[in-house]
Formats: sequence, C-alpha cells, structure tokens
Amino acid sequence: MSVSADDLPYMTFIQACFLFFSAWLSGVLNSVAGGGGLIIFPALLLTGLSPINANATSTLASSTGYIASVAAYHNKLPAQQQLSWLLGGVSVIGGLLGAVLLLYTPTGTFNQLVPYLMLIATLLFTFARSIEILLKIAPETSQNSRSFLLKAAIIQFFISVYGGFYGLGLSFLMLATLSLLGIRDIYQINALKVLMMLCIDSFAIITFVVVGVIAWQQAVLMMVGTAIGGYSGAYYTRQLKPESVRRFIIVIAWGITSYFFFSK
Repeated sequence: MSVSADDLPYMTFIQACFLFFSAWLSGVLNSVAGGGGLIIFPALLLTGLSPINANATSTLASSTGYIASVAAYHNKLPAQQQLSWLLGGVSVIGGLLGAVLLLYTPTGTFNQLVPYLMLIATLLFTFARSIEILLKIAPETSQNSRSFLLKAAIIQFFISVYGGFYGLGLSFLMLATLSLLGIRDIYQINALKVLMMLCIDSFAIITFVVVGVIAWQQAVLMMVGTAIGGYSGAYYTRQLKPESVRRFIIVIAWGITSYFFFSK
C-alpha cells in the first residue's frame, strides 16, 4: 500500500526554488517538444519524496498544462466527437485502474521499479518516431469500422492503465495510438492527445487526493511553475527548433536514468 503524505518533510527554500525551476522547465519543454514529465518526477525524488508520492504529485502538477491545452484545442475536437468520447471514456477507466494498482503496490517494490520505469519512458521518448512509423496502418479505409475502433480502444485501455500507474512517456504512447487511426492533422493529434491524457489523469488525481499521497506544498508550487512555463513556451516555440529541444531532453533523460540505475 502507498505511504501517506502527512509525514512528508517540509520543503527548504533551496528545494522550493529547484522544484519551481524544474516545473517551469517542464512546462516550456512540453509546449515545444514534450517530455516535461522526465524533469518533474526525478526532481521530486531528488528533494526527498518517495517514488509513489513523487509520482502522484507530478501527475497533479502536470494537470494545469493539460487543462489549458484542452481549452486551447477545443475547436479541433468536434470533428472527432465519436473518437473523442470513445478514447476519452476508455482513458478514464484505464487511468483509474492504473492509479489503484499504484496505490496497492508495496513501496519497496515500486522503489525497485523506478529505474526500469524511467528507462521505459526514456526509450519511448528517444524512439517515439520509429514507434509511430512502425505502428501505422497502411489501409486507411478501415478506420471507421467497428473492429478498427475496438482495437484502438483496447490499445488505449492498456496505455491508460500504464498512464495511471506511472505516466512518464505517456504522450509518446498517445502518438503511437493516434497514428493507428491515421490522423494527420497536427492540431487534431494534439487535441486528442491532451484530452486523453487529461482523462487518464483526472480520476487518477482524484484517487491520489482521496488516499492522501499528494505532497500539496510541492504540488501547488509546481502547478504554478508548469503554468508559467507553458505560457513561456508559446514564445520560445517560435525561436527554438523542436528537434534541438528534443535532443536536449534525450540527453537529460538518459543521464537521469543512468543515475537511478547506478545509485541503487
């Protein structure tokens, strides 16, 4: 079972500054190239939170960016209403099951899983484009068939369970799912992606709040940071090359992953 957040240590001023900067950087990266979660989760671990508390807190801290994104892309969703309802509903169920699974995972077991979960997320980010190409379906005529939508729903369900349980690298799995549907409009892709991520996180966050595993000091501080970072990213997007940012994230992610493996 998870540990309670009641006995978590208070942040020092230096830790607060570090977490705020990490959250701001995460917001910027998400608005430019994605992968901001690879910054928030390790930052919380490095300031003393247990992996389960850090995972729950980072999920809440990232939610403000998803809400803002859904609001920004709302006009791109009506054309995909059937798809939005189907994948959104599946995401809610899968996210809830994943969150419950996390809460019933012994802390020691999750501690041992952290390096491997980080490795999975880093691999997903590094090879996201190859995965997307690999999973594309050539005949696009079958995209509206019931069997096709059923397959997409099943895939999304397992992705959502993973998202509720851990979440890092989730956006790249979303891209793979949407590539299965043959969607080419970048705005529709982003709209559906952030909608599904918000659905996955919504009930997961409610579960985490009810059980009491969120570190609220850190969460509120980082929610502000991600919101400011996401707004700042709108400006930097016009000046930075997404591929350069993506390479930067890859280097950082592999460095952090290596740290967790060798620190065991």
